[in-house]
Amino acid sequence: MALANAATAAAVSLHPLLFRPACVLRFGRRLRPLLLRATSSASTSSAPDFNITFAEPAPSKKASSPATSAQPLVPWIVRGEDGKPRLSTSPPPEVLQAIALAEAEAKKAAKKESLKGQKGAVAAAAAAASSASVKAKERRATPAAPPKFSKAARRFYNENIKETEPQRLAKVLAAAGVASRRTSEELIFQGKVTVNGSVCTSPQTKVDIAKDSIYVNGNRISKKLPPKLYFAVNKPKGYICSCGEESKSVVSLFSDYLKGWNKIQPGLPKPRLFTVGRLDVATTGLIIVTNDGEFAQKLAHPSSNVKKEYVVTIDGAVHKKHLIAISEGTKIDGVMCVPDLVEPLAETDTRKTRLKIVVHEGRNHEVRELVQNAGLKVYALKRVRLGRFRLPADLGIGKFVELKQADIKSLEGNN
Repeated sequence: MALANAATAAAVSLHPLLFRPACVLRFGRRLRPLLLRATSSASTSSAPDFNITFAEPAPSKKASSPATSAQPLVPWIVRGEDGKPRLSTSPPPEVLQAIALAEAEAKKAAKKESLKGQKGAVAAAAAAASSASVKAKERRATPAAPPKFSKAARRFYNENIKETEPQRLAKVLAAAGVASRRTSEELIFQGKVTVNGSVCTSPQTKVDIAKDSIYVNGNRISKKLPPKLYFAVNKPKGYICSCGEESKSVVSLFSDYLKGWNKIQPGLPKPRLFTVGRLDVATTGLIIVTNDGEFAQKLAHPSSNVKKEYVVTIDGAVHKKHLIAISEGTKIDGVMCVPDLVEPLAETDTRKTRLKIVVHEGRNHEVRELVQNAGLKVYALKRVRLGRFRLPADLGIGKFVELKQADIKSLEGNN
């Protein structure tokens, strides 16, 4: 409205005699459009001729109050076909065309971005589907690996589930401490074992010690099994690796321990202990004692390739040729045995020489045979290491120590 008043005032200032004051807007009301014309030729000669026309406003469908019916005018000064400027309420055609072109370009760009986004989504979906298809083919082509369980889960299974599953009768008798597995089989063959009141002569019979009633020579087997035990012993010279009741067997070193078993483990049967492998009567050092037959068989079997370290004391001097002869190995029971390491140690006695020899075969008298084949005489032989477990330096001769889980694991490893 302010622009309209300004335009009207400008026109009146140019032609004061040609306009009537009735065309002025008053009190916020717009008067009817007037057709302003020039009436004298003199006035036209002094100023340009304006032909100003205000269009009739479109009637509103709803009645409005006088205060809100007035609409502000936005005048446009445009040049007509005759080349003269004039006031207009609508933009020029070129402005309208530019606005239309801008809106068309904006819609076109938005549509292009939308199509680009759709193509990207389709491509991503296709790539994901292709990747999923390839992975599915690989899974079908690759056989499923067995699940891996934690150490705690395996230990719980071995202690609480595996032991309660039906097992062979001979194995159950051995685990219960009746006798060795071989002796248990002989007892079964002799008809000295009954299962649920019937004589059983097959060692392969599956039994559940928690449910079945088992008797050996009229004595009932306990429903519970003793815990698995593992000991490291510093074997003295003159003791044999026997499971019998000999006074100088390695197992006899545990006599006091087994006498107090009921105080240590009340309600559980006494374990039947035995040595893992053997050391001859004159050899001292590290020997493992346990009641776990599977563990003992795995550790002592030559296929396990568990390294064993010995300290050999030689009576006399050792020369280079002796070391070479020992390193070349020798045949034992028709099998060529070659040591993994032969190394002289620092001499503490000038009359005797000490050697470190590492082997993995585990043949009977292997180290003694290697030394004697080189023309040397063994004065003393001591085993100091099995796998990665070394004989504790503070473990006295004839003493033993119970092994922890880390120690048991180190027995199966090699340096």
